[in-house]
Amino acid sequence: MSNSNSDLHQRRQNAIPRGVSNSLAVYTERAANAEMWDVEGKRYIDFASGIAVLNTGHVHPKVKAAIAAQLEKFTHTCFQVTPYESYVALAEQLNALAPGATPKKTIFLTTGAEAIENAVKIARFHTKRSAVITFSGGFHGRTLACISLTGKVQPYKAGFGPMLPEVYHIPFPMTYHGISVEHSLEALEQLFKADVDPARVAAIIIEPVLGEGGFYQAPAELLRKLRALCDQHGIVLIADEIQTGFGRTGRMFAIEYSGIEPDLMTIAKSVSGGVPLSAVIGKADIMDSPGPGGLGGTFAGSPLACAAGLAVLEVIREEQLLNRASHIGHFMTSRLKGLQVRFPCIGEIRALGAMVAIELVKKGSADFPDPELTRALVQAAGAKGLILLSCGIYANVIRFLAPLTIPDALLKEGFHLFEQALQEVASTSSIATTAA
Repeated sequence: MSNSNSDLHQRRQNAIPRGVSNSLAVYTERAANAEMWDVEGKRYIDFASGIAVLNTGHVHPKVKAAIAAQLEKFTHTCFQVTPYESYVALAEQLNALAPGATPKKTIFLTTGAEAIENAVKIARFHTKRSAVITFSGGFHGRTLACISLTGKVQPYKAGFGPMLPEVYHIPFPMTYHGISVEHSLEALEQLFKADVDPARVAAIIIEPVLGEGGFYQAPAELLRKLRALCDQHGIVLIADEIQTGFGRTGRMFAIEYSGIEPDLMTIAKSVSGGVPLSAVIGKADIMDSPGPGGLGGTFAGSPLACAAGLAVLEVIREEQLLNRASHIGHFMTSRLKGLQVRFPCIGEIRALGAMVAIELVKKGSADFPDPELTRALVQAAGAKGLILLSCGIYANVIRFLAPLTIPDALLKEGFHLFEQALQEVASTSSIATTAA
């Protein structure tokens, strides 16, 4: 076993294709809650959660115990061959938690991309239509159908075409960049006039908060208008809650802020505390459209993952993680507003619960995104022992995704490290004010 990050990274370069990228050349040996230790023994505070997967933290004792107990029984039978109770029990709980009064059903899968693919399949089967409308800047996965839906060419689509036919993109509202709800709705109206009859559209899919796209929140007004349009034209409305779900925004699902009921929801990431699991939750009549054998997967709804998922729901309830998400969001926003006064490179702060981001710009203007500073900040923070993620349509957004179980002391220490890293890179870029 290698005990050096550099040795491991050289082995990685030789063994693994360059298409799989790494944020940091840091190789994890162990982790607990919001802390990680690399193979050299260095400790890090985790503000990334494995891209929003660890809302309940690394190796939560309850989740660990649930997986260990299931390991003693069996690891796999394939639910379609001989089913098991944990799949049923987790589906029952998610059906009850899903927003809206309409009866729900749930199918389990393995990855977020699989959930999106199956949601589109179900919507197409239910409507007997084929077109799908989605949003610029949206990210829905890396499979061929999912990159077709994703609203960003580089690096996701370039060179992988042709894309899935009959996929249409409209602008996602971004007030900071001058794109309003009216712009989005006008684009949709124009789409119906110029490109596709609404009677041909199977689904509209939207993230309630853009994830990879930069943490812009979909205004409630837009979501309500989409709900009305979908009802008017018989279109299935799909909420992609893969990054926003499981308490991240201060509600179980971010779509709850709008007060609407989607027809289908896709979930993954934090559903099972780090074990691969995803799902489509939807209105029972729509979910029941495909016939027996039309849905499924060999590893879909793994017994280990379902056991972990049941434990995750217990942790969210017992540790009041929805309230905790709001607390973390308030703390982060307050600290970031203080930094924004000193660092004009922080163009905008966005937050919904503990889904928090800053957009880094030059000249204090949205017209001048600063992806170079963003990349430098991720590396500088990593060198100081803080794991950060970037994102955004201009690659100039830092997103904060600390576990919802993070203690206040670690939250404060992490922000201290962030401030040090920001001061270092902003000074180097001659962007910090004299006061900084």
